[in-house]
Amino acid sequence: MREEDSPTAAPTTSAELPDDENLWLEDISGEQQIAWVKNQNAETLDRFHDDLFDTISGELRTALDSDDRIPMVTKRGDHFFNFWRDRTNPKGLWRRTTWESYRTDAPDWDVLLDLDELAAQEDTAWVWSGAMVRRSDNRRALVLLSPDGGDSHRVREFDLDDRTFVDGGFDIPAAKTRLAWLDDDTVLVATETDADSLTTSSYPRQARALRRGQSLDEAPIVAEVPRDHVAIFVGSDIRPDTAATDRAVIIDAIDFFNSTMSFLDLADITGADGTLSVEPTTWADALNRVDVPTDVEVGFDRDLVLFRPQSTWQSTTTEVAAGGLAIADIDAVKAGEITPRVIFTPDARTSLQSFTFTRDYLVLELLADVQSTLTVLDLNNDFAESTLPGVPANHMVGLGAVDKYDPATANDFWMVSTGFLTPSTLSYGTLGPSDEAAGTDSEKSTAEVIKSAPAMFDADGLSVEQHFATSADGTAIPYFQIGSDDLVLDGDNPTLLDGYGGFEVSRTPGYSPVVGIGWLSRSTTGDTIPTGRRGVYVLANIRGGGEYGPEWHTAAMRENRMRCYEDHSAVARDLIARGVTSPKRLACAGGSNGGLLVGNMLTQYPELFGAVSCGVPLLDMARYTKLSAGYSWKAEYGDPDVAEDWAFIRHFSPYHLLEGGQDYPPVLFWTATSDDRVGPVQARKMAARMQAQGIENVWFFEDTEGGHSAASDNEQTAFTRALSYRFMWNALTGE
Repeated sequence: MREEDSPTAAPTTSAELPDDENLWLEDISGEQQIAWVKNQNAETLDRFHDDLFDTISGELRTALDSDDRIPMVTKRGDHFFNFWRDRTNPKGLWRRTTWESYRTDAPDWDVLLDLDELAAQEDTAWVWSGAMVRRSDNRRALVLLSPDGGDSHRVREFDLDDRTFVDGGFDIPAAKTRLAWLDDDTVLVATETDADSLTTSSYPRQARALRRGQSLDEAPIVAEVPRDHVAIFVGSDIRPDTAATDRAVIIDAIDFFNSTMSFLDLADITGADGTLSVEPTTWADALNRVDVPTDVEVGFDRDLVLFRPQSTWQSTTTEVAAGGLAIADIDAVKAGEITPRVIFTPDARTSLQSFTFTRDYLVLELLADVQSTLTVLDLNNDFAESTLPGVPANHMVGLGAVDKYDPATANDFWMVSTGFLTPSTLSYGTLGPSDEAAGTDSEKSTAEVIKSAPAMFDADGLSVEQHFATSADGTAIPYFQIGSDDLVLDGDNPTLLDGYGGFEVSRTPGYSPVVGIGWLSRSTTGDTIPTGRRGVYVLANIRGGGEYGPEWHTAAMRENRMRCYEDHSAVARDLIARGVTSPKRLACAGGSNGGLLVGNMLTQYPELFGAVSCGVPLLDMARYTKLSAGYSWKAEYGDPDVAEDWAFIRHFSPYHLLEGGQDYPPVLFWTATSDDRVGPVQARKMAARMQAQGIENVWFFEDTEGGHSAASDNEQTAFTRALSYRFMWNALTGE
């Protein structure tokens, strides 16, 4: 919908929220609170840190640190860049190599930055957050480093030739910063400068044009958004071709699903001396707002503007279906004449997941009943369509351009293929004209495998199946089941049900050494279950996700949120009905919004599960908007301070659904002190309330680093995941 068409009147009633005896635990770093955390950690580790825990953790660490992993790379100039962690370099190395060297089994890596060495020198536990190489000469980069693994990061300018941070270069203090190069001496930056520079969601709301040598306070504000919007995002399209039009982009993220995009041509703010203007009035005059409904996602590539609506968009000339893709010429958009041409329309089974441009082609990554396919559109042949071959069933294939700005690689692509039981492969290919008469691609578009990851766990005797469960309203819910070929359907198989169901995030097949080692490789010893029963892993594609496009997501937002919980419980019941497992042998696990999912399985469907592992979760839906970045998720869940919203939110707020005298399955809450997205306090309070009610088998663990992923390095990842798997295996098998 258009922003001007959205409701503007404030609701007339405010919600009366329940009392909370655990508010004191919301002080994240308080001495008393940390003492509580340490005591909980000690009890949990005393219970589960045994020989099997060490075995799982050790095997996970070995796999995560393996030198045989595929080093994924990004091309800039003549070099291919990679960030790498292993046992010797736990914080990691930023490095680069040449194409000739990369193709070999043992590339010769040129180390640019050693994070372990830097952390020791500066006495800061730096965690890599990425780097942005300057396109003009590929010599300078903006390096992003988090001091604790959270979303806040410090930005420092780095010289790739000298391998040092630039003395007097760009240096932006730790914050939730977004930025982009505009030219060699100017960056567009959205960051924190004072309390007024942030939205209520704790993200930047002001964009500044920062010149080399200026302080942030000296840099003028060239754009800003209201405080109650989620954030302002910035970007640029800077190309080495001097004949190209360089552009800056500013996005006003109104909420998670509504935004406006504006752009300007840098030539329009460049003076006769070649200097970019940083005057706010000049920027305001040059900015072009793309005038479409706010739920239409807008992007651009060179001189094409792309539109992907969240709901059906009726433009002045064309109807674009929800989840479809349309294009328009950028000059027409600048003139206010938006006449989109539809180039993809979804159907009931198929959705657009992402798209990638090379110089002459547009590749659409599609899902059909959660099965991957790649469609190639020829930009120079009226978007003629062909299919890229080599996509097997029950696998996920992703494609990315190598470097469309380099004539030598303009239509080259990377392709990664992965499956639940198939280690990833990295292929390299070149897109060419399709054989339209035959309806197939030319031989030129066939990719060559250049890297293959080894198997990290024993998949012999395992197979992948796809099934469909029926939810409460009759909707078919797909799920993948990975288990033994000769699975005995007697309900006695230890089974792990995974899912997410939010924010249009699709859960797709992928090779996970963590799942393989932690669950699929485990087998029972015969104490309470017949000997040799291997773990079964199930991935549910429930509503709220993006597996069938935006309407699959919006079907479980706000007042319809209960649908994703009904979907997940329907999958659980289907597994039980088919004899795959039984309630006492079925665990569920999830993190973040997935933590809210399994928190609702715990409180609404306790009879279906024998264990719940709940990571970095939302659980207190009465106060989530006041904690960390929670205010930004109101569009997904609703606003608990509004009585009309709290009336439906309270039905999926696990913290408020606990009932005295109810039998609950064993539960582990795990989180991280440094998580500045959801924060650790909701897991703390849920564990504290359950324990105070005398509920047994309530366990809690909080790591001090790692941010929202609770994984600042491979050692921490192995430790926290091993704890989760050890807990669930014990709860389901007694072993």
